[in-house]
Amino acid sequence: MAEASVPPRAPSRLPSISPVTFTLLVAFAAVFLVSLGEVGPSPERLAAGAPRMMDLVGRMLPPNVEPAFLQRMGWRILETLQIALVGTVIGVVISLPMGWLAARGISPLGAFRQLPRALISLFRTVPDLVWALIFVSTVGLGAVAGTMTIVVDTVGFCGRFFAEAMEEADKKPQEALRAIGASQVSVLFGATLPSIMPTLINSSLFAFEKGVRSSVVLGLVGAGGIGQELKVAFDLFQYRNASAIILAIFVIVLVMEYFTDRLRARFQ
Repeated sequence: MAEASVPPRAPSRLPSISPVTFTLLVAFAAVFLVSLGEVGPSPERLAAGAPRMMDLVGRMLPPNVEPAFLQRMGWRILETLQIALVGTVIGVVISLPMGWLAARGISPLGAFRQLPRALISLFRTVPDLVWALIFVSTVGLGAVAGTMTIVVDTVGFCGRFFAEAMEEADKKPQEALRAIGASQVSVLFGATLPSIMPTLINSSLFAFEKGVRSSVVLGLVGAGGIGQELKVAFDLFQYRNASAIILAIFVIVLVMEYFTDRLRARFQ
């Protein structure tokens, strides 16, 4: 007598989770709900703040377009771009050797590569505004503090990605150079960097785009740039000036994203 065929079991739509994963998900949901009750915006607060928001928007319109103010704002925008450009370029130049020293399997430091890796992590972990406050306290108010902040921020950002790109680079050209007795520096410039150049360029462009955004905010703590003009406008209740600056920042970010996207597309 032939055995009855058993119909195939339908695959499960949801993946099975372990008890530990389920417990972690429940704990996360509980923490989120508690945090939402503590710091989340309630409908009552949003409703109470809506009239004040509309009043503020009304006082910010129309934006100030007086020639004297636009000229002053233009110089501040130029200073912002200078901070981002100089800080990013210096940071990228420093990130190359830092990434090389921190890269696993490539670093000439061996086990001591954890030292530059920890330094990169420190630069990346501390927020930009904290670095800006540190440099404002040490070198004074102005664009120099902002440039130094962008340098540190770029090293923390690019150093990590450069190190990871070097670790994932094609090993065959490196092994070929080592086989003929090439030094570690020769292997770096002759095999590693050429194979990861598109990644380096993309990361550098992202860093520059990030530097422009950061340099705008750094002025709020006295590190120069258009952000400093924005802080003065709000401190003096010059809301029409503030709206003009906000619109200018918006245009700057859009233009920078457009050009960096075009450059990234060319190098991919």
